[in-house]
Amino acid sequence: MSNHPVYDDKLETQKQWGQDPCGAVTAGEVAPGTAEFYRRVEDERYGTYAPWMRETMGFARHTGKRVLEIGPGLGTDHAQFARAGAEMYAVDLTAAHLKHTRRRFDLEGLLTRPVRGDAEALPLAGASFDVVYSFGVLHHTPDTAGAVREIHRVSRPGGLARVMLYHRGSLGYWGQVIIRHGILRGELLRGNSPVEIMGKYVEFNEGGGNPLVKVYSRGEARELFSMFSEVKIQVEQLTRPELYFLGRIIPEVIFRRLARSIGWNVIISARK
Repeated sequence: MSNHPVYDDKLETQKQWGQDPCGAVTAGEVAPGTAEFYRRVEDERYGTYAPWMRETMGFARHTGKRVLEIGPGLGTDHAQFARAGAEMYAVDLTAAHLKHTRRRFDLEGLLTRPVRGDAEALPLAGASFDVVYSFGVLHHTPDTAGAVREIHRVSRPGGLARVMLYHRGSLGYWGQVIIRHGILRGELLRGNSPVEIMGKYVEFNEGGGNPLVKVYSRGEARELFSMFSEVKIQVEQLTRPELYFLGRIIPEVIFRRLARSIGWNVIISARK
């Protein structure tokens, strides 16, 4: 019998991001809920952390389309779609995220329709959306496959699903989770699984949340979306500091190749 504590994964998700909304730490000491707070979060996200995101995710390519985001967080990506003229809808399990999304949109004079709900049972009609977007969310829900089936259900024929999941083949997973924490710090020897290690270190916050965190290979991601008629997979998200001293000397062309091979994000683009 395991001595490990038993967690309710969905309650832990709400505990984690209810106390520490996703990305809020990047605003530093700026007061949450202010225009400056959201500006700083956005600048760090697209300017420092993931400069590739705007182009790869195609925020500006859905003018006039009905777009659902599952897990809008602070509303950062959500605002990119809305500024480009998309008709926005949001579902999130965490009330704090929906509050921030509403606040951000009010400050910018943008419109969205936020609903509190579960990705595994979307409170929305079938065949309702041209685009369903979710970035870094569905690997935290117990039944990720069920959430993907829900995305398929609410997508219109020919609709696009664009989803980011954590990548099993990434440098972050093998270098940090398995080698650094699992082996060198003895977590695996103490009987902790990689999933438990990720819950402890990957999404750490001082609020004490212990959210479920999963990773997927390219093949596993493709299989998750197999009910869609067309599925494309790509990998992104590597920072130079992750490569230590090599990050300072590797040419940009080689760095980009590495990012597309061992990056932390596996991105699925699927057509219904």
